[in-house]
This record gives sequence, C-alpha cells and structure tokens, in this order.
Amino acid sequence: MAEKAPLPVLADFPVKARDTIRYGDTDMLGHVNNAVFSTFLETGRTHLLLTPRRLAPQGMGFALVRLVLDYRAEMHWPGEAEIGTGVTSLGRSSVGMRQAIFQDGQCMATAETVVVLFDLTERRAAPLPDDMRAALEAVRMA
Repeated sequence: MAEKAPLPVLADFPVKARDTIRYGDTDMLGHVNNAVFSTFLETGRTHLLLTPRRLAPQGMGFALVRLVLDYRAEMHWPGEAEIGTGVTSLGRSSVGMRQAIFQDGQCMATAETVVVLFDLTERRAAPLPDDMRAALEAVRMA
C-alpha cells in the first residue's frame, strides 16, 4: 500500500487569499457546510485572476470547467479561511490550478480546478493571450 502524500501548507502556494467564516456558513452538524468550501476556492481563484489586475481582456471572463475537491478536516465558526492557489498547467484556453483551504494553519481541503478563458460574446473558449500566459507562468507551482 502506497503512503499518502503529505498535506500541503499555505507556504507551498504562490497566491494567498483570506475569507471570513460566517455563522451562516455552518450546517446542522455544527461545521462549515460542504458547499461553502467551493466558495472559499472561488475566493482564491478570483484573487489570482482578478487582483491586483484583471487578467482577462475586455469582453472575456473565466468559466470553471472542473473542480475536484477533497475534504480533509472539519472547519468551524468563528474563524478565517486562508486559501492557497497556484497554477499547475496552461493549455490553449485553459488554466489548471492546485488549491487548498486552511484554518488555523491546518489543511482543511485540497482541490484541483480548471478554468477556461471564455469569450462572453461568442459564448465559447478563447485562446490565452501571451501577456496573460506570462502572468500565469509567474505563479506556476512545481
């Protein structure tokens, strides 16, 4: 039986974001609801793709096309979620990312996500411009 890979730490990720865990994020079991984890991951992706400047050209945006989310531990209110994000691959129009959610330094979830650059007028994927590709290469993970 193969050993499990160690969980990541926040320092492993080139882009870091924070989000507040709200009381309304909890469910009847007393922990953060599973759907909220996706929202925290979105916070991390938007931090990478929209700040400090919007990477998508005018008339384009990013569409999430793949999300694989592994829950590692329960999250609880009150507190803060820290989200680590890094680019793992670049395709013609796609950006693959590795993400993780942390609370109090502990890894709560890991995820693999893929977004595509999306032409809002044509309603289809569009090639990544060279300047965007260069900006995304700067936050590529090993």
